Amino acid sequence: MLNDPLRIRRACERYGVKVSALSAHSPLCKPEISLEYLKQAIRFTSECGAPVVNTDEGPKPDWTTEEEDHTLMRYVLAEAARVAEPRRNIAIGLEPHQQYSKTSAGLDRIHALVDSPAIGINFDTGNSYLSGEDPLVWLEHVKDRLVHLHAKDISMAQSEAERGKVTGTPVGCACGEGVIDWAGVIRICKTCPRDIVFSVECGTVEQAARSIDHLRALL
Repeated sequence: MLNDPLRIRRACERYGVKVSALSAHSPLCKPEISLEYLKQAIRFTSECGAPVVNTDEGPKPDWTTEEEDHTLMRYVLAEAARVAEPRRNIAIGLEPHQQYSKTSAGLDRIHALVDSPAIGINFDTGNSYLSGEDPLVWLEHVKDRLVHLHAKDISMAQSEAERGKVTGTPVGCACGEGVIDWAGVIRICKTCPRDIVFSVECGTVEQAARSIDHLRALL
């Protein structure tokens, strides 16, 4: 975040690629950490040429109540939205990833804290599956608010070991080699009111290449 965002923009322009989103995960429940970091990330995102910055509520403080946590999150999101809205037109993507957003109802509640066109959903197929919910049902529920998608597949072994026991995972297996119904994901995203980028989250370059091949075949 301390590097020059225009250097990233120039590099992308040189190689003909675009940045779909900036991952700026910072604990919304801890404003002393997240507020200025997220505001800086929004400014960085704008200058590097990306349309979306992603975040989540993060691990909560061990002494606050659930109601207090949502008040803290509302404060952070309200201030961040003021930076994202005017001229920059940056979307803040809330991701299902932590103690509250691991359920569809919990993510809805966070999204509803601040009424702003700048705040949307960065859906993670793998995290939603590991939470124990049906990713397609959840995706259908948030499609009108969707601004970005983390395309993450979950292997059967990881599913058996972690489903219902974790709130998310950094990476999955190659798309098409796990449990996610990618044809269903694509079908739903085609009905969204805006174009959605699938940002593949896997562990190796080889897995990424296989993921792209699989997704392109379905498109």
